[in-house]
Amino acid sequence: MELLIGKSLQELRNWATENNLERYRADQIYQWVYKKWEDNPWNMTNIPKDLRKWLSENAKFHTLERVEKVEAPDSAKYLFKTEDGHLVETVLIREKDHWTLCVSTQIGCNVGCKFCATAKDGLIRNLTTAEILDQLLWVQKDIKELPKPWNKVRNIVFMGMGEPLANYTNLKKAVEILIDQRGIDISKRRLTISSSGILYQLRKMAQDPLLRSVNLAISLNAPNREIREEIMPITQSNPFDELWKFLVNYPLPEGRKITLEYVLIKDINDSEKCAHQLARLVKPHRKRFKVNLIPFNPSPILPYERPEEERIFKFQKILLNHSIIATIRWSKGQKVLGACGQLRAKRKIPLIG
Repeated sequence: MELLIGKSLQELRNWATENNLERYRADQIYQWVYKKWEDNPWNMTNIPKDLRKWLSENAKFHTLERVEKVEAPDSAKYLFKTEDGHLVETVLIREKDHWTLCVSTQIGCNVGCKFCATAKDGLIRNLTTAEILDQLLWVQKDIKELPKPWNKVRNIVFMGMGEPLANYTNLKKAVEILIDQRGIDISKRRLTISSSGILYQLRKMAQDPLLRSVNLAISLNAPNREIREEIMPITQSNPFDELWKFLVNYPLPEGRKITLEYVLIKDINDSEKCAHQLARLVKPHRKRFKVNLIPFNPSPILPYERPEEERIFKFQKILLNHSIIATIRWSKGQKVLGACGQLRAKRKIPLIG
């Protein structure tokens, strides 16, 4: 059976032609899948019944199997299984007036951040474009009957399992399909690629008109080389000063800012001294940066702790006093072990949802 999720409109048209279908039938199927989130050919009512029957026998609309859904009041974690038996996690986060979906791009990760539970698995493989998009298709199928605005994911952040830019080709194709106005039609401003700061990948992104048109977030997590090398070993091959120089000169779209993600870890990078160092770093360029402070999410497999709230707010206040945009992201996925750094698909849990 032919897998249709992950195909661009042109690829779907080519497939239709190869199977003696009219071109406009491919356009109809494309809209059913990517606009109406339909995965059952029998529900595609503007397609003849004989073609619906043929599709049900010759095409499939998912590559992932939904294994589990764990819900909390402000978030939900989905656990999927790939065709080769690996587990992938996706987190749906409820914001004030919209949904944000945190999407995985790899099975595991080889960046090796010391504070990240996903890194303990190492990298198994990249996700395909179909596997990246299927996370969204399954979630949209789940929420499409809810009242507006809760019937559609508004923001997508590539911040789940893996380093997105290490899966460059499949990520780029997924972005192309996501922004296609004939289908999903998500604004580029609603897409964010998060990177740990691997310079050769970032330089490639900076030269790519498509990917540099979406938002960039950098997992900085330290105000200097010494601390960053301690908790993010990739800093040894991607020097802190070089990364910062690159970010200061990154070709930003008009009106955008780079998000500096800073996971606050008790007694590691949460001191007032660290806050002042970060402020001195960012202040001369504050028009192009915003800081997202993320209190560390404790994990039984990691030796770190979350700072006290008073210390977190003090850190933020120091940045604000320097006229730097600094928000605190209280991780809404924590109750379902889906918050930043906790996406480790190892548990064997009962099927629900």
